[in-house]
Amino acid sequence: MANKTATAAELRDLSKAALNEKVAELKAELFTLRFQAATGQLESSARLRQVRKDIARIYTVLQERHLNIVPDPDEEA
Repeated sequence: MANKTATAAELRDLSKAALNEKVAELKAELFTLRFQAATGQLESSARLRQVRKDIARIYTVLQERHLNIVPDPDEEA
């Protein structure tokens, strides 16, 4: 996974399935980073924070859709 963070606007264009897949990928990466931190092999501790914030950003977009604050692009098409 690239180290680029996705903006909320970019995430809003993705489907629910794509967002859930991205969350799964980020959670796996977070697990790996935590393991590296525990063993002293972590190169960038800032990446831990970045991944956590990316996960939170995706959950925010999913919650916005659940509350119908932002329309789901799947339903518009």
